[in-house]
Amino acid sequence: MNVFQHVEKLITTALAALIKDGKLPDGLDLSKVSAELPKDPTHGDFATSIALALAKPAAMKPRDIAELLKSKLEGTQDVAKLDVAGPGFVNITMQPSFWHGLIGAIIKDGAGYGARSASKPETINVEYVSANPTGPMHVGHCRGAVFGDALANLLAFAGNTVTREYYINDAGGQVDVLARSAHLRYREVLGEAIGDIPEGLYPGDYLVPVGKSLVAKFGKELLGKPEAEWLADVRAIAIDAMMDMIRDDLAALNIKHDVFVSEASLTRGGTDKVKAAIDALEKKGLIYKGYLAKPKDHKDDDWEEREQTLFKSTQFGDDDDRALQKSDGSYTYFAGDIAYHYDKVSRGYRQLINVFGADHIGYITRLTCAVAAFGGGKANIKNWCTEGGTTDIDVKVVQLVKLYKNGEPFKMSKRAGTFVTLRDVVDEVGRDPVRFMMLYRKELEPLDFDFAKVTEQSKDNPVFYVQYAHARAVSAATKALEVFPNLNLKPESLAEVDLKALTDEAELALIHKLAEFPRMINGAAGVREPHRVAFYLYDLASVFHGLYARGNDLPHLRFIRTNDRDLTLARLALVHATKVVISSGLTVLGVEAPNTM
Repeated sequence: MNVFQHVEKLITTALAALIKDGKLPDGLDLSKVSAELPKDPTHGDFATSIALALAKPAAMKPRDIAELLKSKLEGTQDVAKLDVAGPGFVNITMQPSFWHGLIGAIIKDGAGYGARSASKPETINVEYVSANPTGPMHVGHCRGAVFGDALANLLAFAGNTVTREYYINDAGGQVDVLARSAHLRYREVLGEAIGDIPEGLYPGDYLVPVGKSLVAKFGKELLGKPEAEWLADVRAIAIDAMMDMIRDDLAALNIKHDVFVSEASLTRGGTDKVKAAIDALEKKGLIYKGYLAKPKDHKDDDWEEREQTLFKSTQFGDDDDRALQKSDGSYTYFAGDIAYHYDKVSRGYRQLINVFGADHIGYITRLTCAVAAFGGGKANIKNWCTEGGTTDIDVKVVQLVKLYKNGEPFKMSKRAGTFVTLRDVVDEVGRDPVRFMMLYRKELEPLDFDFAKVTEQSKDNPVFYVQYAHARAVSAATKALEVFPNLNLKPESLAEVDLKALTDEAELALIHKLAEFPRMINGAAGVREPHRVAFYLYDLASVFHGLYARGNDLPHLRFIRTNDRDLTLARLALVHATKVVISSGLTVLGVEAPNTM
């Protein structure tokens, strides 16, 4: 049950009746009807400004329209009080029974409450992490991984069909460096003293197991062979090992992708999807042979002017045209990216979301320009495929994470040799604090991650505060059964409990907060901001804990009234509904809803 939609329907029905009665002119656009929370709660439960929006097309004073709306809504079931305020706002107060009915609806819906709230569900591809397969995930990948996964959860919960995708960058020079680094470890396993890892190769002990697997497979066969004879085999084995490590690291954060797409596969097996994408641009007159100007930071003595295949990126707002094919015929990294997005759309996706780290901000413009080239509008792709259609791309950027402990910069052991791994962080504090705190800031804001604060048991630690609210709700039911052993606390029974005894302002405040969940989900999914879920859960937990504390000060407001079985049941129904919403919200964030703390 979405109470906002319910009230909006009441308003729309009343306005339609006024039009039918001739009190409002025909042809008014009622699609803008909305019910909002008043800035001052004493003004009512909902407020609508639709009278102001209709005033000009209706050629009437907004306050006159508001008075008509008020008179039409009077006597409507569920409505207790109506007031016209200011230039034409209508404030609406609902009957207590309306709010009590919401609790039963939440309990009946269970995990479905607030779900499938998207007005127009879509098929969405969310690509995130996509780290080079050259080593374990580092802390810099952590925030993007959590953000992308929670965003995918949020969009799916709202009713969209979501694919979680990982793009494996396995076709560039970095994987050749990986192969050479693995081959060095192979020689080390066979007894060779390799000394310090040469500059330009990947250090870190994580490649030692790869060296051992190479020995198990090839023995001494690779020793003495020229690089050209062993590079491809070693590269394939090393990439597979790195991807296994990456999947394991991500699993520690409860992250699993649906699809892994290899960059190398774009030009493998007799197909050339890169050429197909370039050909599509060429048909639009957007490809030419030309010369790029020397980059500003390039040394003159190193610069060599050469003809390349260029994309007219400047036609779509880029600073420079971009090279897709080098003079030797090989493709640039950017050409592969265009082909990859071409491939996404050929698989039927019309909504693309890419999650980038802050170090890739400079790459966004050229990518969106390429996307726009296929459709003629910024961030739109049209007619990529034979069936046509429109695809939007949305690039999300996550900012850096700085590690602290008790407010001081924190230096962790670097198992990878040169950087702090994602696994280091998860092993230090656990999955849930990492996930929740990575989402407790908008992704564009820098994040200070303090190991001490995310593990302390206090209101200042959001993840503890929210999880403790869920555990407290579970505990209330357990304690109630100790007092009333025969209480039926099954959801289907609690959903039918008479709640008219819930009249305290703190109880009603909690019900109102629970009512916001579906709209919050819809809004967060619409703007693709999972941090809104984390913020909401903290606020909900605060209201819930406040109600519990109120019972400590005023015994007659405690959840369990030893001399009043019916009142206890009513309050346990409210507590159960709260538990349902907290659990759903934590599930969206990928965080556990614990029964005990």
